[in-house]
Amino acid sequence: VQLVQSGRGLVQDGDSLRLSCVASGIALARYTAAWFRQAPGQNHEFITAIFTGGRRTYRDDSLRGRFVVSRDDAKNTAYLQMNNLKPEDTGVYYCAVSADDDLGAYDYWGQGTQVTVSS
Repeated sequence: VQLVQSGRGLVQDGDSLRLSCVASGIALARYTAAWFRQAPGQNHEFITAIFTGGRRTYRDDSLRGRFVVSRDDAKNTAYLQMNNLKPEDTGVYYCAVSADDDLGAYDYWGQGTQVTVSS
């Protein structure tokens, strides 16, 4: 099983960026897909998730307005669209999938994608 991420970028304050997470070895349609961020010197923090039925959840409302999680199960791919990026969004972004809906534990993780937002 692999989750392969793409979309690494060095962008400027206010730019947009889309990250992709392509799954192989599993049927993504059976999994909740989530995104995490690890800022420099910080632990992983949950950003957002999309459940198998398409329902979404976000860490807080400030992210809901700028970040959009989506999935294309036909392509076995999850996406994170990030708009109006800010320097504090800098970090390594990870996708993860879980066979459960409780967001407590994840079965597989992507390799991480560095996103740097310059002011």
